[in-house]
Amino acid sequence: MQPEDLQKLVERSMPFGKYEGRLIADLPGDYLNWFAREGFPKSEIGRLLQLMHEIDHNGLSDLLTPLRKPR
Repeated sequence: MQPEDLQKLVERSMPFGKYEGRLIADLPGDYLNWFAREGFPKSEIGRLLQLMHEIDHNGLSDLLTPLRKPR
């Protein structure tokens, strides 16, 4: 993991699939679990999805709160 990867989770949108357009940090745990079972894409998005899965699985999603831009 690179330090900037956490920021990418709150800035990058899912580029494909059922949740296309949703921020990676906002993807449901069930969707992340599906990737964990079926395999993450071999790309930067796959690496970010895997990181978000670990964060979500360990209940650490609040770590991303200070990185989010105010709405």
